Amino acid sequence: MQIGISSTLPAQNLHVFQDEGACFMCRKSPLNPLVSSASSTDSTRRHLSNLEKLLLKTEPEAVIKAPSDVSVQTKGKSLLEGLNLSRFWPEMSAAEEMSPRHLSRLHSLLSNTMEYSPRNNLGSRWREYHGCNDWSGLLDPLEENLRREVVRYGEFVQAAYTAFHSNPAMSTDEAPLPRYVSLPERSYKVTKSLYATSSVGLPKWVDDVVPNLGWMTQQSSWIGFVAVCDDKREIQRMGRRDIVIALRGTATCLEWAENFTTQLVQISESDDPTQKVGCGFLSLHKTPGAHVPSLAESVVDEVQRLIEMYKDENLSITITGHSLGAALSLLVADEISSCAPQAPPIAVFSFGGPRVGNKGFADRLNEKNIKVLRIVNNQDLITRVPGAFIGEGMKEQDKHKHDEEQRRESFANVFYMLQNNLWAYSHVGTELKVDIKMSPYLKPNADVACCHDLEAYLHLVDGFLSMDCPFRSNAKRSLAKLIHYQKSNVKQLYTHKALTLNLERRDSFSIPMTSCLPSPSR
Repeated sequence: MQIGISSTLPAQNLHVFQDEGACFMCRKSPLNPLVSSASSTDSTRRHLSNLEKLLLKTEPEAVIKAPSDVSVQTKGKSLLEGLNLSRFWPEMSAAEEMSPRHLSRLHSLLSNTMEYSPRNNLGSRWREYHGCNDWSGLLDPLEENLRREVVRYGEFVQAAYTAFHSNPAMSTDEAPLPRYVSLPERSYKVTKSLYATSSVGLPKWVDDVVPNLGWMTQQSSWIGFVAVCDDKREIQRMGRRDIVIALRGTATCLEWAENFTTQLVQISESDDPTQKVGCGFLSLHKTPGAHVPSLAESVVDEVQRLIEMYKDENLSITITGHSLGAALSLLVADEISSCAPQAPPIAVFSFGGPRVGNKGFADRLNEKNIKVLRIVNNQDLITRVPGAFIGEGMKEQDKHKHDEEQRRESFANVFYMLQNNLWAYSHVGTELKVDIKMSPYLKPNADVACCHDLEAYLHLVDGFLSMDCPFRSNAKRSLAKLIHYQKSNVKQLYTHKALTLNLERRDSFSIPMTSCLPSPSR
């Protein structure tokens, strides 16, 4: 059955359709004008000539003269010029900085979407990335696979912070319930919650003066977790099954009190009286709570269980922490190596960690072949305490050869006199030094909190190439969290562009939530 136009349109409206069709057929297109064949040929030649001149970067002839009052090209250009992209990437030419491709990159960096550097197959080199050669040749310039691994371990610590602050309070009358941790990736599962307990308590008058401090004054607090990789493809990529221990930084009043208890005391498991660590750190590591075991006991029991479970596989133990968690990571590594002599290779990735013990303690970890990579921000004061530079000064002698021996001898005498003193602290391991002044996004005079912030650390590591090179232009990490946590320390240019691109509300900033499902811990 044939249906005509008249059968589908009312008769009274048919002339409208016919008129519109005629108008459409007669309307000229600037790209394909409906003119005579001779004029069409001339127009085609003009277009080809313009295309050739454009490729040769010459000014094309005007084919269609736009009205003087409205210019689409001018309007679009002014919008891009308003973003002033030349200040973001000063090395680009004018044409490049106006490219929508780079505008899209800016939108991506300021969005909540997390992007990562390429995750390559580590294969047989996993021990090298895990520190078997003290990361020789991988730090300056920073090797891309190692950069990816460092950032990945830092995100485990971020997960520990998030899990703690989601529910920091603990009951004083009963054992804590299982806690859920939302990990940054699905290939790991949490197997154990870890708790740290302070051996000191606040005076009773504190409760009378400030009765609503709540969890800030509790003696035991959730401080991290043990997780194990259980994804076959990720195990194959990494070359082994990895056990991760992640520890957050200081949060409660009693943890701060322990941080300031800096007297050096002997390690209980050591027969060498010269091997000492900070009293406060050791207290948080060894003290059991009313309803939870000590950090040392929990982590050793769980690691031994996992080693037995996966005894027929290649294993590694990676301990990572920030601030206080970085300090406790060294004590945890020492504890595991002492209580599990057949333990797999142990490496520590610490962010913004303070000094933990004296030179004797550093030598103890070196003798046990515990590998430590300390990520240090040049402007972070926490990495310079407690104590003075007594411990590591032996490695930083003046370069003038004629004074070297004399300086070393003098310093050795001073160190010998002060080795039992409160201030004779020493750092441990290999240092990866980043600098907040190298970031094009952060203010060079950022405050103390920003210099010590974990997200700032991950931002700097993600953009680090070497000490002699600028921030890498293809850095992947989103700026969304950095703006949220450290908005006052981010250059106004970028906070304003976040508003311009509608990525931030003026009154609040939404924290991106991980897409991974929470992992139960026991």
